[in-house]
Amino acid sequence: MSADLLFGPEEIARTLRRLAHEITENNRGTDGLVLVGVHSRGYPLARRLAEAIEQFENVVIPVGHVDIGPYRDDVTLRPVAPRLRPSEMPGIDGKTVVLVDDVLFTGRTIRAALDAVMDFGRPGRVRLAVLVDRGHRELPIRPDFVGKNIPTALVQSVRVRVREVDGEDGVYVLGAEATHA
Repeated sequence: MSADLLFGPEEIARTLRRLAHEITENNRGTDGLVLVGVHSRGYPLARRLAEAIEQFENVVIPVGHVDIGPYRDDVTLRPVAPRLRPSEMPGIDGKTVVLVDDVLFTGRTIRAALDAVMDFGRPGRVRLAVLVDRGHRELPIRPDFVGKNIPTALVQSVRVRVREVDGEDGVYVLGAEATHA
């Protein structure tokens, strides 16, 4: 299977800085803002967004993380049960929660993440930030903040690698006829 690097560390960093500004502008500042990363690559991305916001707003943004394993709709279809990791959540009641994930594809991960977040409280509103939106939605879920739109074929996959998990930063398209956006 072929893999094409679409963008590397510098472009990821630049994209996250832009997303941090968009999130802050959409929220009209940082009051009541909480970032929640979806395990496993959404969490380091959420932390980086919070660091970027702190740099230009001089405010520490609370960051949490959720494991969607127990909330997946395909648990009974999988031969192996998902590995469960602990979730941590700052207070979210009445706050603007920005869910952060690496890739948005069918929307099923975000549906599960919404269920997980609701078990921790009742946010005032929930927004979605993704580094990559590759299309092909199965559920009516749309991101509020998108780093890059990368059109792909269904037979392809998009892999985001982050240094905190994978030792490097990069976005790759795997599969035949990789599309460059």
